[in-house]
Amino acid sequence: MKRTSPSLKLLLGASVLAMATAAPAFAQEDGSADDDQDTRRLSTVSVTATQRVASIQDVPIAVTALDAESLEKAGVADITNLPQLSASFNMSNSQSESGGSTLRIRGVGTTGNNAGLESAVGVFLDGVYLSRPGVALADLVDLEQIEVLRGPQGTLFGRNTSAGALNIKTKAPNLSEVDGFLNATMGNYDANGIQAGVSIPLIEDQLGIRLSGAFRNRGPLASSTTGAESHTRQREMLRAQLQWEPNEDVTLRVIADHAKGTDECCDAVHVTPSALLPLFNLAGLGANGGVPAVGQSAIDGYDTNADQYQNPFEQNGISAELNWDVGFANMTYLAAHREYMASSTQDSDFTNLEVFSVGPGLNGLPNGQDITFTSHELRFQGNAMDDRLDWLVGAYYSDEEIEATGSMVLGPDYQAYAGARFLAIPGVAAGFGTNPLLALAGGVDANGSFAINDFNQQGESFSIFTHNTFYVTDQLSATLGVRYVDESKDGSFDQRAASSNACTAVQTGAITGSIPGAFAAGAFGLTCFPFATEVGSPFAALLPAPREFDDTFEDDELVYTAALGYEFTEDISGYASLTHGFKSGGFNLDPTAAVSTNFAAVQAGLAPGGTPVAPVFADPTFDSEKIDSYEVGLKSDFWGGRARVNVAAFYSEMEDFQVLEFTGTRFQTFNVDKATSTGVEVESQFLLTDELTISPAITWTDAKYPDDCANQDATAADFNLNAATLCGNSLTNAPEIVAILGADYSTQVDPNGMTGFINGSVRYEDERRTSTQAVQPATGLLSVEDIQDANTKVDLRAGLTSPSGKWTFELWGKNITDERTKSVTFNIPLNVGARGAFFQDPATYGVTLRVKH
Repeated sequence: MKRTSPSLKLLLGASVLAMATAAPAFAQEDGSADDDQDTRRLSTVSVTATQRVASIQDVPIAVTALDAESLEKAGVADITNLPQLSASFNMSNSQSESGGSTLRIRGVGTTGNNAGLESAVGVFLDGVYLSRPGVALADLVDLEQIEVLRGPQGTLFGRNTSAGALNIKTKAPNLSEVDGFLNATMGNYDANGIQAGVSIPLIEDQLGIRLSGAFRNRGPLASSTTGAESHTRQREMLRAQLQWEPNEDVTLRVIADHAKGTDECCDAVHVTPSALLPLFNLAGLGANGGVPAVGQSAIDGYDTNADQYQNPFEQNGISAELNWDVGFANMTYLAAHREYMASSTQDSDFTNLEVFSVGPGLNGLPNGQDITFTSHELRFQGNAMDDRLDWLVGAYYSDEEIEATGSMVLGPDYQAYAGARFLAIPGVAAGFGTNPLLALAGGVDANGSFAINDFNQQGESFSIFTHNTFYVTDQLSATLGVRYVDESKDGSFDQRAASSNACTAVQTGAITGSIPGAFAAGAFGLTCFPFATEVGSPFAALLPAPREFDDTFEDDELVYTAALGYEFTEDISGYASLTHGFKSGGFNLDPTAAVSTNFAAVQAGLAPGGTPVAPVFADPTFDSEKIDSYEVGLKSDFWGGRARVNVAAFYSEMEDFQVLEFTGTRFQTFNVDKATSTGVEVESQFLLTDELTISPAITWTDAKYPDDCANQDATAADFNLNAATLCGNSLTNAPEIVAILGADYSTQVDPNGMTGFINGSVRYEDERRTSTQAVQPATGLLSVEDIQDANTKVDLRAGLTSPSGKWTFELWGKNITDERTKSVTFNIPLNVGARGAFFQDPATYGVTLRVKH
């Protein structure tokens, strides 16, 4: 395992801190001159982190603000590109981007591709909460600004922001003049795309519209030994806006958007071979067990082994925001409705064998999710006590319905593949043949066994809140925010259709004793793959078989924040804050969520002379996650306004931290008693010369499960073994050190005013753990393949801008050194020792032409 040396960590920290205190970063520049010298200054960056417009230097919150020009120069197409610009933010994707994306801030996020889990990082588009990360993956076009708010933000951003929030704002219609833009891009992997928009005033200074849209295509990053392709992009979006300002007191903005994609995503690379390879050959499945591409050569070539993956999605949304100065306060009413639909076709055995498959593209069975989300928010904000009190009160309501369908069908290779491990037992091949799982099922073939499972979750959230700042003196301010949240959810699992005759035969054999006792548990566990097994078995209480449920989850919480801010000088301010955050619990939308947990005791109670034992079924719900976060920060401008350094130190402790783990046969959702995140962030901006700016930033984070993360005093029934194995390990995909250095150089290149520029960023991250579970069950050890080594990625962009600024031509490259980095590692289903990984993008490059009016 490669670890970053202490000397390197100290060098990184010392280098950035030295720049933060002595030298100068990237920022927008103000052309105004000082009174006594002709120099430019860093501009004042305004944010809405407190639901009011304020300077980023004045709000007592750690926030990264990325304006339109910064995003354009970085080539940000969607939120997957943001880690290159924010050291405290990262994200990972797994089996599908629509359902398997995880956002993290300060190392904290919610792992898993289960629709019942809500993200710890809330995403808000023009003030509207996007209820799942997959919903937020549409292309980012015609943006005004993105704010990365770090730490829990629950008092003002009221839905599940226990780790932080992304506040995405698009450009509003221009009511005074026509403006427009067109961006055209071509790149490697057959990439091409167009973004365009136009704003037209219909009634000058009163009524206007804005239309923007994009399409983006990219060929596959990975190819399979079967000829299938994966990790493509085929996306399009359209946004229409209407803004009406009948007078200076009233503004109404209506936004409608449509987005769709037909991505082929996401096959995985085999990073380690199976321990069963000799047994696969004995079972008649070939010497490579359906995996000819494995190991470093597969990683280098992004070579996979499965059939086609498809991950199409479509979403439609509409929102209306009314701002009205009613005299005593400014009133804001924001209403929104969004519908999101995604399906998924997956050959998710990750081999070229016909083991099992899911989705309409392979077997005609439905597989996907529909999410409908409606929200209403009403706020009043004003000033009192001669403007010494800035007050805000409001109420929020949302309604969400999730309809998810999971289907699977077993293929002709299923029993031979799943049962190959039995062949390692001496005498099994002689007694049961080379397909022992078929023999243990009495010759009943599992080929064609299937299940279509329907999951539904209906949730309502209601909250009332207040957020107030009192200016004790001209230098000292006190902020207090409180929010009462009430959450209720109804969740259910119903099986629409299923057929699993081989499973029924094995269940009967296991209960009646016709299957030898030493093989009964294994035969059941492997034959009755829970995603393709009938519910309602008469033996459900005696075996961990899928079981339907219909239940209710309810919770409420008082979320609050308190902060003190102090202005030491006009250019230096500090703050200290305490925040209590909350993320709602819900349902594990999985067929095994309510299985029998004491089936062995129930079986023993049925034996002659046994004492009858009542079955106990698992609770399909998981608890709400709570967080207490402490933060101190210092914000400063100096060097005549040409330098800016913001520092924050934080400690966060999570209670009932939500975790989802794929064991190889099922998805398990559970709560870990405790997780923590401790660290220091430095963000700085320096204008070195009128032509050159640089932007060093560094985040040191210790995000982990402490040694006492699981309640060791719990009873055996309550003790969570899954949680206990995490104790003492880092959180998933939480590097200790992330350092970013951005630079931008521009200068006039001819007498007519043509401007040339070059900009880029270098992002270094420490090693990180990429698996959900910290150790491998078979060995109890951390797998070397589950560690992504420290790496550095470089993005560069260079170009020319016309003297009028109306067109710009760019050459660009991302990850130009072609670092191959893992996003998530996992157990290959039904295998032993085989590990798969989803990889991040390789080197990409291309050209872009931008035209503005």
